[in-house]
Amino acid sequence: MKWLTILFALFILLIIILADLGKLSTLYITHIPYADKAGHFILNGILALLINLSLFRALPLRSRKWLALFSGLILALLIGIEEFSQQYFSNRTFSLGDLSASYLGVIVFSWVAMKM
Repeated sequence: MKWLTILFALFILLIIILADLGKLSTLYITHIPYADKAGHFILNGILALLINLSLFRALPLRSRKWLALFSGLILALLIGIEEFSQQYFSNRTFSLGDLSASYLGVIVFSWVAMKM
């Protein structure tokens, strides 16, 4: 599970780099309404799920809740920094909607991880 988490995080990092360079606008998915918000929700949610499942191994349920909260807060901080940094790239735009979709994905998928 740990390797899958690392590979998925690298995949998201690649998406961020391509977006910063203005190379994502050639994807057809960018023309679908709300695809960007859905992408933020799903990608960041899956990352939160994988992080939590990787960290949950051999932990009692009580510890899992605190770990999910802590890892979610750290991930939310990193997501927030990345979203705010978009103001400094001419190819990107900061969006509270994107940030909210990302945070909602982290919350929902972290909850799913705790229920697994």
